[in-house]
Amino acid sequence: MVSCGRSLTGLFACPSRRRLLALLLALPALGCVDRSKGERPIDREALAAHVLDAPPQDVGTRLGADFDGKIELLGARVEPAVARPGATLKLTLYWRVKQALGEDGWGLFTHVLDGSGERIMNVDNVGPLRQLDGESQVLPPSKWQAGKVYVDTQEFVVPLGLRTSKLQLAVGIWKGSARLPIKSGPKDAHNRALVATLSTQAPPGGARSEVPSMEARALEPGQTITIDGVLNEPAWVTAASSGTFVDVRSGGPNTRFPVNGSVKLLWDNEHLYVGFEVSDPNVTGGFDPKQTDPHLWTKDTVEIMIDPDGDGDNKDYYEIQINPQNLVFDSQFDAYNLPKVEPNGPFGHQDWSARLKSAVTIQGTLDKPDDKDEGYRVEAAIPWASFTKAKQAPPRDGDTWRMNFYAMQDNGGVAWSPILGQGNFHKASRFGRVTWRGGAPPQDTEAAPAPSASAAPSAAPSAP
Repeated sequence: MVSCGRSLTGLFACPSRRRLLALLLALPALGCVDRSKGERPIDREALAAHVLDAPPQDVGTRLGADFDGKIELLGARVEPAVARPGATLKLTLYWRVKQALGEDGWGLFTHVLDGSGERIMNVDNVGPLRQLDGESQVLPPSKWQAGKVYVDTQEFVVPLGLRTSKLQLAVGIWKGSARLPIKSGPKDAHNRALVATLSTQAPPGGARSEVPSMEARALEPGQTITIDGVLNEPAWVTAASSGTFVDVRSGGPNTRFPVNGSVKLLWDNEHLYVGFEVSDPNVTGGFDPKQTDPHLWTKDTVEIMIDPDGDGDNKDYYEIQINPQNLVFDSQFDAYNLPKVEPNGPFGHQDWSARLKSAVTIQGTLDKPDDKDEGYRVEAAIPWASFTKAKQAPPRDGDTWRMNFYAMQDNGGVAWSPILGQGNFHKASRFGRVTWRGGAPPQDTEAAPAPSASAAPSAAPSAP
């Protein structure tokens, strides 16, 4: 075999390189760059150098991950070998094409996972093959030729404030909601090839911070809560409060996230009462009100996690979200993040209903980004009878549950109890402790007691 040089002269001297370069030059996606938009032109010579006729002798750690019998991930190299927070990692992947995919739309993705296997960040459209041209990668698997080897290089910075001792890198090939199945090689349950596990030399987050706690007092006899999103009853003034939420990663004051919040708790023998106050300069809804269990975490929402048994084992726990439109996502989980269907759900048992009453007031204007908002308030009454997996509901005086509260926007957020990189927002061992004080003895009756809270209309009212 004749070895072709990497210089421009070598490219034109080698017949196979000439054919490849001609193909790249002929691709419309590679030839048009609107300089007026400030986009960098695609370097065709550099791109051609990432396509080989045969794999090099050294492909790093050999993987042999077989993607549906069509594409093989031969190996991967990661430099340096330690993923220190703030450091730059270089990932090089060697893909060999056995058979062209034969259809458009397939792209490459890279997920950075923490020590528990939860995703910390995406590094999808980074690197010569993955640079965006319009809305798609410039040389994705859909355009790969059979018999070629593609050298896929990426560089990214390990997040600062990382609190996980290990970092995993996982890659795959996706299209819409589908991923190309992996038949063999190192992989996980989500059709991701596991290419590297790195030490971060960071101590686990649990060694740095205890979870917070609060005592939630029951309503006094004669006190009632009207669910109107205003939080103006005297009971709310003295209710147990989380204080200002913190950075979910580091546990320190929030300096990087555009929203923040706090929450107060009250209860009686029929309901758990929750009152959120969220600061948000641009309050966003954006969901179809007719949709069942919309994915509220992708925009603005508050979130409640409840593990009633108090042991933080992630068994039989609940998730409730309420957004500024007063829409609700609620689900019940058997174990940590399970059941779950990637990437679009269902997440948990979405047929479970919290049967809550809620109301929202907005200090500003919903879905109007050209003005500045102050935020929004969420008030909810959740029947204890909804927590069918709880050993004791309503709780007794002195019982402790594990709970967490978040103010979220665009898949991120701030929290009462920080997760510290030990998992995602479902990590019950990081939930705070809520101890219930007061309350009447449970009623010995099969009939559900009448609610003590009056319900506001389902539509979110504007702030007075």
